Amino acid sequence: MAPIPAELCIAGRDLTEPRLTPGGELLGWVVAHAGEAAIELTSGAILGTATGVRAGRGLGGGAWCFTPDAQAVIYVGADGNVWRQPVTGGAAVPLTAHGPERAASGPQVAADGRWLVHVVDQAEVWALDMHTGAARRLDDGSADFCLDPWVAADGTVQWMAWNVPDMPWDHARVQWADLHSSATGAWPGAAGVQQPRQMPDGTRLAVRDDSGWLNVWLDDQPLLGAGGEPYEHAGPTWGPGQRSYAWSPDGGRVAFTRNERGFGRLCVVERTIGTVREVARGVHGQLSWEGERVAAVRSGARTPTEVVLYDTQTWERTVVAQGPAAGWGEHHLAEPLAVEVAAADGAVLHARLYAADEPDGRLIVWLHGGPTDQWQVAFMPRLAYWRSRGWSVLVPDHRGSTGHGRDYQQALRGQWGIVDVDDTVAVTEAAHRHGWGAPARTAIIGGSAGGFTALGALARRGGLYAAAVLLYPVTDLVDMVERSHRFERHYTDSLVGPLPAARAAYEQRSPVLHVDRLTATPLLILHGDLDAVVPLEQSQVLAERVNAAGGRAELHVYAGEGHGFRQPSNQLDEYARIGEFLARHVPIGSQP
Repeated sequence: MAPIPAELCIAGRDLTEPRLTPGGELLGWVVAHAGEAAIELTSGAILGTATGVRAGRGLGGGAWCFTPDAQAVIYVGADGNVWRQPVTGGAAVPLTAHGPERAASGPQVAADGRWLVHVVDQAEVWALDMHTGAARRLDDGSADFCLDPWVAADGTVQWMAWNVPDMPWDHARVQWADLHSSATGAWPGAAGVQQPRQMPDGTRLAVRDDSGWLNVWLDDQPLLGAGGEPYEHAGPTWGPGQRSYAWSPDGGRVAFTRNERGFGRLCVVERTIGTVREVARGVHGQLSWEGERVAAVRSGARTPTEVVLYDTQTWERTVVAQGPAAGWGEHHLAEPLAVEVAAADGAVLHARLYAADEPDGRLIVWLHGGPTDQWQVAFMPRLAYWRSRGWSVLVPDHRGSTGHGRDYQQALRGQWGIVDVDDTVAVTEAAHRHGWGAPARTAIIGGSAGGFTALGALARRGGLYAAAVLLYPVTDLVDMVERSHRFERHYTDSLVGPLPAARAAYEQRSPVLHVDRLTATPLLILHGDLDAVVPLEQSQVLAERVNAAGGRAELHVYAGEGHGFRQPSNQLDEYARIGEFLARHVPIGSQP
């Protein structure tokens, strides 16, 4: 079949955060394209265009909600303020004056329509009386971060909170405040907790990892009985608005997402008897259950991202909207092969192989970012693009990745730059033993934290790779602490250790300080000049030092881009530039 064109990969729209009105009659979702976002409704209305919508990313959200009477939407505008707009498309009215210096997220309206709660700057929880316009801060300031407030029927508001140097998946808690009094408190809970909510009957729900796996819990018991199940029911909290579970209007059933070693599934459990129904394969997220319908975002290796509706009587699925452009049906998309590899210390490592239909001997080892994250088997056009050109693509889940339980994810604490590098090397060597590639025909690609791990693998075993592509890579750990954005500024405290005590480890693991180990492999480095997560200077200094040491580093800077490339012209250039670079350094054929 013909190779997939890059234009197809970047075309289309991003779909996030579908929501049903109470009763389930109307459905809305956020559509983002070319840097702009709005809310589309099944009625045909498009809302939020006057101010723009501050859309969530991926399976996150926190951008909007319906009012309980279904007469309006409440959304966070691009200016950071909360707005109200009628579903008929009338004029939008601002409800807050936080922006543009500050940004709201997670708006939610109480069932009686009186109170609007939201978070400001991921640090403060506010309640707005919709009748009087009076605003009140609910949190006591004890948390460094707050996300995802939820108004219960009894007038209490609960939200997720944590303090640095922990990240939310290390240690978090649920705090609450009473809208009708000054009472505050915290739920007893686990080291890792997220998505706190409460049913009308008072049952508390959250995703917790007490059992070692992120499972949905009801009050103090796992949804699926003692011990839960050895699958994750949610992803890491990288931002607001994740909704990986939802309950039926009568509270008798709970729908939840399941991560089966990277492969996704939607499930439903009957609370009274504990029977689990496996509804559909595919990565699902942003669940909304109202009336007799469940809405979700659904995706898969062969399923372009779509908004779907399930009939909760038959569980038949209807596709409401598709994000990627039409034309994917003309190309063969394939499910990956789940791979397990034994590490030198006996640990079982996980990866997925996207084998080319017509392999030409070339292999890409592609590392996810984070590093606390995972690429589930969702629709990923860039992987399909390279498969269609003869490349097989191997996606390792080194330790520190999510989707394999708390112990696997926490194994990277203090070991970033060591364990992830060891695991990447082990998975690459196993791929070569299986004949999926050979050192002279293998490229390694990584972005952000994945670029850091890729550089570590090159320094450790450069002979395993013929070329490396680094997208906005972390190269200087001390600089990360000093200049990264607020959310990740303390991330290295847990991944490496606190400064100044761990300075020696920071220096030993920073690639920019050891460029003599990087001269054997040609590097292509791509970076945006507005990156607030990993400063551009990290890539500039790395390229300068590698070339001065006799290596080969090509750096290209994209103007106006941040941590990732959004402009279509730059995205097309990225595909072309990487292709030209790999063509020069990674041969096709069977020669070793």
